[in-house]
Amino acid sequence: MGEYSNWGANLLAVGLTFVAVGLAVLTHYYGLRRIMAWTDSGGRRHGHRVLRAIFGVLFLHTIEIWLFAVAAWSLLMLPTAGGLSGAEIGGLLDLVYFSATVFTTLGFGDLVPHGPLRFLVGTEAMTGFVLITWSASFTYLEMERYWKRGTA
Repeated sequence: MGEYSNWGANLLAVGLTFVAVGLAVLTHYYGLRRIMAWTDSGGRRHGHRVLRAIFGVLFLHTIEIWLFAVAAWSLLMLPTAGGLSGAEIGGLLDLVYFSATVFTTLGFGDLVPHGPLRFLVGTEAMTGFVLITWSASFTYLEMERYWKRGTA
C-alpha cells in the first residue's frame, strides 16, 4: 500500500490520465477527419492519396505519443506520483521513447514504472492499442476506396 497511500498523487494520476486519453482520442478523431479531407482533395493519383493517409496516421500517432510523454513528465515532477526505475531518465526524449514502447504495446524492459504513474502507463497501452487499431481500420477503408477506382 505504501506507493499508493498518497490520495492526492493518485487523484492527480487519474485526472491527468483522463485528460491525456481525452486529448489523444479527440486528436485522433479530428486528425482522421482532416486526413480524409486531405486525401479527398482532387487532382492526385490514387496511390498518393493512400500515402497521404499513411503519413497522416503516423503523424497522429507521433503527436499522441508525445502527449502521453508530457503527461508522464508532468507526473514525475511530483515525487509522490511514482517514478521509473531501471535506467537514468535524462529528459523528455527518454520519456518519449518510453511512451512509444508503451503506446505501441511493444512493452518496456529497461524502464519500469512504479507508484501512481502505473495508472497512466497501463491506460496509455490500452489507448494506444485502440488508436492503432482505429488507424488500421481507417487505412484499410481508404485503400479500399481508392484502390477500387484505379491502380495505386
